[in-house]
Amino acid sequence: MAIRFDGRVAIVTGAGNGLGRAHALGLAARGAKVVVNDFGGARDGTGGSMTAAETVVEEIRKAGGTAMADGADVSNYEQVKAMVAKATKEWGSVDLMVANAGILRDKSFGKMELSDFQKVIDVHLAGTFYCCKAVWDGMKERNYGRIVLTTSSSGMFGNFGQANYGAAKAGIVGLMNVLAQEGRKTDIRVNTVSPTAATRMTEELLPPQALQLMKPEAITPAVLFLLSDNAPTRTTLGAGAGSFAQIKIIETEGINLPEEEWTPDAIAAHFAEISDDSKAQALEGAFQQTQKYVAQAAARLGLKM
Repeated sequence: MAIRFDGRVAIVTGAGNGLGRAHALGLAARGAKVVVNDFGGARDGTGGSMTAAETVVEEIRKAGGTAMADGADVSNYEQVKAMVAKATKEWGSVDLMVANAGILRDKSFGKMELSDFQKVIDVHLAGTFYCCKAVWDGMKERNYGRIVLTTSSSGMFGNFGQANYGAAKAGIVGLMNVLAQEGRKTDIRVNTVSPTAATRMTEELLPPQALQLMKPEAITPAVLFLLSDNAPTRTTLGAGAGSFAQIKIIETEGINLPEEEWTPDAIAAHFAEISDDSKAQALEGAFQQTQKYVAQAAARLGLKM
């Protein structure tokens, strides 16, 4: 059965161009009412205009869909709350949230100004938190919600010149991990997409041949899947150029040392064994790690827990 969003209300931030535009068009084509949010600023977050959002809304309406434009700055919580309130008043609820808005202020770490770091954190990490916070209570009351956050390979794996961006994007994965746990009882499913695409933010970073392959529309299927009724939760999907992969943080089996070996020298001596990933696993939560370490210590001591 085809995935549809009839009767659902979605907000897509940063939807005036690139990835967000593709997500908004994709949602509308499958029946959702869509708030097309875009602050309309430059790539570094300066300026502001409703033109981009209004253009996408017009595209959706011409195709027979339903949409409204919004110019909220996601780094301003009051504006984000007002956006959610407007959508709820007009259409009754917000069921789907795609936190996609972002900026770039790339510089090597030694040259990065504090303001460049803070602004990127404000938009990407705080802005994502604000979007989730503004819809959370309504989703809990209705016992339904789907939230897709946007991370990056820069946050998952690192990328030169993006200490601000990488830190923010890694933080978003941490936010997802917690919200997915807290949302389980009320069917709020929270996932993350890690896109690789040619957009206004990346066009100067990729060669022409790559730009032709990296269409924003190649990311949207992953986002729509993660927004669907039968979506998983606490999942990070990598997407780009038709490739899709699940990204996981894993922990090796490791070892447990007796107290007399709680030394850096012992760790150095056992580091190959500690690093052996043949039995690595992705843990389901922080307490699972605690349970694992306690079980290993108990097993070494011959204790029954």
